[in-house]
Amino acid sequence: MKSLKIGLAFAASLFSASLFAQAKTETIKVSGNCGQCKKHIEKAAKLPGVETAVWDKKTKELTLVYDQSKVSTDKIEKSIADAGYDNEKFKAPDKAYNKLDECCQYDRAK
Repeated sequence: MKSLKIGLAFAASLFSASLFAQAKTETIKVSGNCGQCKKHIEKAAKLPGVETAVWDKKTKELTLVYDQSKVSTDKIEKSIADAGYDNEKFKAPDKAYNKLDECCQYDRAK
């Protein structure tokens, strides 16, 4: 009986801790051109802890909803750059950029 109470108390504490986890919303600039870019950028941003990642082709903005305790924006932006897309903090490696389809090769800042 005592172990049941301890187990229930532990489960309740885990549940309440998850309720207090703050989802943060942030918008970052990410270079890209087309619908293919949108798929690649959003996929690269979907790291564990990211609830949603939506890139807008017109504004070149990626809106993220994520759990700060599980992932940082630096980690997300680095993942996007590694996929070939320049953003506010990281420039994509030339090798990754050159692997993008022709339609996805945006004009890069010098």
